[in-house]
Amino acid sequence: MFVLTVANHPEGVFSLHDDDETRVIPIWTQVDDAERYLMMLQEEDYPDMQVVEMEDHVIIGACQDRGQRIQICRLWKWKIML
Repeated sequence: MFVLTVANHPEGVFSLHDDDETRVIPIWTQVDDAERYLMMLQEEDYPDMQVVEMEDHVIIGACQDRGQRIQICRLWKWKIML
């Protein structure tokens, strides 16, 4: 699985706010989708980001331990988890 992080700081995982202002971490199953989203962010005024591959149990477990919501992104379709 793939997440976006601040460049050279993989612990700084990118997140969004949902309608309730809850932080949600998008996780992509395909690197191409994560890279396309990264390109969209680069057109905006975001800090330098990078795509990082992580084992699914690692990122999902870390989010569960911290009580963070995630969204699994498959071919631009989002599935809300947690």
